[in-house]
Amino acid sequence: MPTPAEDLLADLAVQLQELDSQGLRRTLQEPTGIDFSSNDYLGLGNDPELRDAVLARLAALPAGSPLASPASRILRGTTRVHAELEERLAAFKGTEAALLFPSGWQANAALLTALLEPNDRALSDSLNHASLIDGLRLAGCVRVTVPHLDLHAIERDLAMPHPSGRTFLVTESLFSMDGDIAPLDVYADLAERRGACLIVDDAHATGVFGDARGSGLAEHFGIERRAVALVSTLGKALGFQGAFVAGPRLVIENLINHARPFVFTTAPSPLLLHAVGAALDLLEREPERRRRVLALADRLRGRLREAGIPAVGEEGPIVPVMLGDNHRAVAVAEQVQRQGFDVRAVRPPTVPPKTARLRVSVHANHSEEQIDALADAIAAAVGAHP
Repeated sequence: MPTPAEDLLADLAVQLQELDSQGLRRTLQEPTGIDFSSNDYLGLGNDPELRDAVLARLAALPAGSPLASPASRILRGTTRVHAELEERLAAFKGTEAALLFPSGWQANAALLTALLEPNDRALSDSLNHASLIDGLRLAGCVRVTVPHLDLHAIERDLAMPHPSGRTFLVTESLFSMDGDIAPLDVYADLAERRGACLIVDDAHATGVFGDARGSGLAEHFGIERRAVALVSTLGKALGFQGAFVAGPRLVIENLINHARPFVFTTAPSPLLLHAVGAALDLLEREPERRRRVLALADRLRGRLREAGIPAVGEEGPIVPVMLGDNHRAVAVAEQVQRQGFDVRAVRPPTVPPKTARLRVSVHANHSEEQIDALADAIAAAVGAHP
């Protein structure tokens, strides 16, 4: 008779075989070829100028400067570097204050569980990131899933009375898998008219949108002070790791006191924060990076459409190529990878059923020749796997 552990392992093997049959099994694959897969939108991840700037910052540190903070922020984990970067990030986002987190997932979980009560109601876009969905689940609030970017449904649901608590409208700004954009100015109008609070995950737009600062779509739509919180990451266009919540000072003070994912975790390392500061310096000096990545993404969409491939998305760096079937998406991705491009297949549950796709991520350091060659490779692979 099998032991409980053996019985568990047998069940796990069956589950993995079922994923194989559905074309849904995931494996860990090291990077190869030209990067069209990561979220390094501004091309900072391997930028030699940024690397030199980071090393120069570290070399200039006074003796005894902390490079790690092995404690929670409330104990001994807060340093001058944390406070100065949070002040800079608040100015970057156009808000009163900001608070750093080790990851975007933690930031969303902390914000939603600290701010929303069980008797509150949250309207959440059906394609919101899993961290937003799970954060609302943990908050225990009333959850209303609205169809993706459906203004009529949002207005209808906001108009429904909810006298037992507050109402929140929760959305991404640039949606990470579809590459489309929420009309944040319209959302802010609707929320204010109906007495609701707006929360925006601006992660994928940070560093890419915003004419003055490049801080994201909240800046682009001019709603920085109309939202109760903006969530942004440091691990996409800024090229490093971590996240922050920006908003009114009272919201940030509430997170410091009530957000369990903040209180009970180790502070981000000052070593990392020095690097983020260097990335912000580069972002300020070189606004042409964000203009270039948007132009290159538009070029890729145009080339794909010329080849008869309907690339969705709007004007951001995310260019999804919809393929539908899971096995087809994997086969197309593998053929494109053999041509020297690191493009990955994205399948359920990351995206809805029957919407498997390539999620192409354009970077500012790609060349026009690479964009054109990738479009040709995708067209050939799609044609080979009808």
